[in-house]
Parts: sequence; C-alpha cells; structure tokens
Amino acid sequence: MPLVTFRTGGAGNCVRVADLPYVYIRTEAGGAVLPASCPHRGGPLNLGVPDPDGRRLVCPWHERGTSLTRLRRQVPAVRSGDTVTAVLPGPAGAAVELCHLPLSPALTAGV
Repeated sequence: MPLVTFRTGGAGNCVRVADLPYVYIRTEAGGAVLPASCPHRGGPLNLGVPDPDGRRLVCPWHERGTSLTRLRRQVPAVRSGDTVTAVLPGPAGAAVELCHLPLSPALTAGV
C-alpha cells in the first residue's frame, strides 16, 4: 500500500495508483482523500456534490449517492497545510502518478 503526499488543490491535486485516481476534497463536514471514480459506474466523483444532508456524494453521471462516511474510511490520510499524505490501496510496487483533476466547487470548501 503506497504512502503518497500530494497537494490539496490546484496542480498535483490527484494521485493515481495502479491507474485509479484519488483526490482530496473538503466539504462542510471536513476533509478526506476519496477515490475520484464512482464505485457504481466509474463516474467522476471529483465533480460530484454532497446531497442536501451532506451525508452522500452524488455522482454527476447517474445521480446515485455514495456514503461519504464509507468513502472517507477507505483512505487513511493527514492534511498539513496545502498537502495531504495518504496510505492508498494498491499492490506493493504499484505505479504512482501525480496529476490534476478538477473538483466541483462543492468539494473545495476551505481548500
């Protein structure tokens, strides 16, 4: 499981491990590193928005909500300033690439 440090916003706000993208998001409920792909159909969760209760992240492709609590538990992470260090799922020696993904404004509160 790779330990990776990347930026919380702007260029380098995404890390791909074995071709799976992860981003740092921040909502009114707090920050977390989440998979950027919807577990249902692979839609871009980085462009999703929290539901009115703030408990689910709604995929822009099919409007299905995924539990933010469940997503947050998948990746242990610590933020320090404008960087975040996370233990990401993946095999030992997996390819790790820093990249950029746009985030919906709803996922950048305080980033």
